[in-house]
Amino acid sequence: MHNFKVFAIIPAFNESKSIGKVIYDIPQHLITEIIVVNNGSTDDTAQVAEDAGATVLTEPRKGYGYACLKGINYLNSTAADNDVIIFLDGDYSDFPKEMELLLKPVKEQNYQLVIGSRANREAGSMMPQQIFGNWLATRLIKLFYGIHFSDLGPFRAITWRALQQIDMQDKTFGWTVEMQVKAAKHKLKCTEVKVSYRKRIGVSKVSGTIKGTILAGYKILFTIFKNL
Repeated sequence: MHNFKVFAIIPAFNESKSIGKVIYDIPQHLITEIIVVNNGSTDDTAQVAEDAGATVLTEPRKGYGYACLKGINYLNSTAADNDVIIFLDGDYSDFPKEMELLLKPVKEQNYQLVIGSRANREAGSMMPQQIFGNWLATRLIKLFYGIHFSDLGPFRAITWRALQQIDMQDKTFGWTVEMQVKAAKHKLKCTEVKVSYRKRIGVSKVSGTIKGTILAGYKILFTIFKNL
């Protein structure tokens, strides 16, 4: 068993109805600190998260990547090389109680990146365009980078040292695929574990709109080809 700290980074935009549930479901014995990045919310997401015991950061520039980078910057003076960063969404679609599934390969087999593959999906939890987009993106990653992933799932674990190596840059929709592409390029030790996934609370800011879906699809494909 490795001795490392675990930090959770949760980007959140108008997730006041769900963020408390996410925080309360995180296994407290596993986690060192829960960091919620309030990404320009107009509701009381920040207050709910703070009341639930999270450290709340403010990132007014809207974008999933902006929020994640804010959390990473916060940890620059705290995290050590072998510490683990867990990323998950604030909409309660992930199952925080399954965090141990992500940490196990890191603890027992020294994996540097573990993706939660949404294999156990509740009916309707992913839109058809999301399912197709995942299928296309993961096959392109295998074709161009030689590593097999089945999903771009947001619930993931990465060591702090690996996160520093890959030098994440994306500010918006390309965050998850950038991490996987760069992990492949840096030949990190990667794996997947099957996780559960349910319908989110509220409407998705990406797949819930035609504009969001198109922009996300374009950015994912752009990121795959940009890093070749």
